[in-house]
Amino acid sequence: MCGIWALFGSDECLSVQCLNAMKIAHRGPDAFRFENVNGFTNCCFGFHRLAIVDQLYGMQPIRVKKFPYLWLCYNGEIYNFRQLQKQFGFDYQTLVDGEVILHLYSRGGIEQTASMLDGVFAFILLDTANRKVFLGRDTYGVRPLFRVLTEDGFLGVCSEAKGLINLKHSMSSSPKVEPFLPGHYEVLDLKPSGKVASMELVKFHGCKDEPLHAAYDTVENLPAGLNLATVKSNIRLLFENAVRKRLMAHRRIGCLLSGGLDSSLVAAMLLKLMKESSMVYPLQTFAIGMEDSPDLLAARKVAAHIGSEHHEVIFNSEEGIQVLEEVIFSLETYDITTIRASVGMYLVSKYIRKKTDSAVIFSGEGSDELTQGYIYFHEAPSPEEAAEDSERLLRELYLFDALRADRTTAAHGLELRVPFLDHRFTSYYLSLPAELRIPKNGIEKHLLRESFQDSNLLPKEILWRPKEAFSDGITSLKKSWFSILQEHIDHQVHLFTLKFQLVIYNTICFHSKF
Repeated sequence: MCGIWALFGSDECLSVQCLNAMKIAHRGPDAFRFENVNGFTNCCFGFHRLAIVDQLYGMQPIRVKKFPYLWLCYNGEIYNFRQLQKQFGFDYQTLVDGEVILHLYSRGGIEQTASMLDGVFAFILLDTANRKVFLGRDTYGVRPLFRVLTEDGFLGVCSEAKGLINLKHSMSSSPKVEPFLPGHYEVLDLKPSGKVASMELVKFHGCKDEPLHAAYDTVENLPAGLNLATVKSNIRLLFENAVRKRLMAHRRIGCLLSGGLDSSLVAAMLLKLMKESSMVYPLQTFAIGMEDSPDLLAARKVAAHIGSEHHEVIFNSEEGIQVLEEVIFSLETYDITTIRASVGMYLVSKYIRKKTDSAVIFSGEGSDELTQGYIYFHEAPSPEEAAEDSERLLRELYLFDALRADRTTAAHGLELRVPFLDHRFTSYYLSLPAELRIPKNGIEKHLLRESFQDSNLLPKEILWRPKEAFSDGITSLKKSWFSILQEHIDHQVHLFTLKFQLVIYNTICFHSKF
């Protein structure tokens, strides 16, 4: 998890503009850098680093001797950079996974580059030789990216919107800060003045499309056929591969554990693969909840079953309410459902940062959308309509759950990894017949559960535990977090109303005297 920031065509002093980049310093607590672009005095890159891979040569923007005209700033992980090196004979000059972006671009252009990347990423690529700027973002928007482009060609790009909202520019009206669309890349012309002009916005990945990089995956050819045994085997194989490729890290790995199906599968598979890889430290798992919350109880069972080093974070209503403003600032949204579900994740991330040395954190995000885990899927009129809604939820993840997961962890300098949103895994799951993916016998995610029925990864009561929303699972049995939050908001509104009425009353009294 890093923070990237760039300006092109600034009319104001860059030293003043760069202060805005410090608003995302939490994303990269290990180091930071600002660098002007040679020949373009009004263009610069900013970077806040969380060192995960190649701690010596990982500073950005990345520039290598072979491509002196290319500048790269990116946030994310490219899991297949070694496979691509082997396939195309790339001569890497660093151990940084993102260097592959430079080699792919030089070899085949921006479309091949974006299509061949297996990972999560948001990047800014500058080609000074051809005067082009490229922006790109992964299929589901796991890594955030925002842009602002004025009518006269001033471009600002940042990992979070807060780094763009107070930029100085020559326009009379404030341009809109917008999220960059997942699964797209944009081509912009760079003018001699440093200003840019958007030329095209191209969709290079869709949820259902098998990615081009699958041809070079470690799982090359899946068994064909739609008989249930083959399907379940393929699901297990691809999920295991999704977790394995995300072990790439030079920092300690941990896992969020709610005790629900998704995080439990991730934790169990993660620990299995860590043992096979002979990692020298135990897996730390982290659960959060109020006293006697269902999540805490279920997470204990899972941790005991898999043998993880388990941590519990118990919070009360006052602690949850105290961080609301911090959570809203981190999320950059007032969506009440997102905020309600984010408080627990924010608090547990804060604990991880302060109390442990884990920096790479796995979680179960994306499974509900992919495997039809929400309760309302039971009421879908048809399997086809359920499938359509599942795909819609995946397309909109970057606005809700992916945003929540990124911001609450990044706020505390942690790197989030989400194997359920592995593109090879999701494209296969979505390719299956709609009737296979619907809830069955009153149980959501039936196909996913059935696929791991005989794996012994999890206790049966956890494998078949009914779905609970994260914010409900962390709730005390005495009073729900939803009720606590609702009462707090109602009280704040009541106080505001009283203050407003008092102001009106005092104003009337003042004028009546004169």
